[in-house]
Amino acid sequence: MKRPIYRFTPALLALAPLLAPAADRNLESCIEAIANQKPGAMVKLEKVEGEGKHLYEFEMRDANGFEWEFMCDADTGKIVEMESEVRSPESLSFRQGSRYTEEDAARVALKRFPGHIEEVEYEIEENGEPTYEFDIVDAEGRETKVEVNAANGKIIEVWTESWEIGEEPDERR
Repeated sequence: MKRPIYRFTPALLALAPLLAPAADRNLESCIEAIANQKPGAMVKLEKVEGEGKHLYEFEMRDANGFEWEFMCDADTGKIVEMESEVRSPESLSFRQGSRYTEEDAARVALKRFPGHIEEVEYEIEENGEPTYEFDIVDAEGRETKVEVNAANGKIIEVWTESWEIGEEPDERR
């Protein structure tokens, strides 16, 4: 079953803390923390879970048009990870440390999490390593985010998506 994707608007984001269940009350704290660190326009917001953690994944576009991804702990309202995104695996910053192609990394992700790839993002971790982030939808419609290190081909993060607001058509497959 395909979950709806809601178009992000400032009004929808303003309502999110009011509509969110009690477990999502730190959304506003996350928004403030991100705005203080990297002002810009929100592109997409997702709630993900895994390893006993509940996180918000924010995608922001700064004034220069660069995209950033923030992971914010839904229980504490604190930023736990920040990555930059690049438009293509051909980007110099991505290519420099990459040893695995997108196809190789996709095979690794799909072997462990069968389904179809719905979206792909090309990210640069805080330590400078390039990664592929695949959104894989399984036969039951569950979406799993699988991040594969482009330098060594290892899966480094796995999250199950609970909900999503916003969309990036250029990342869809």
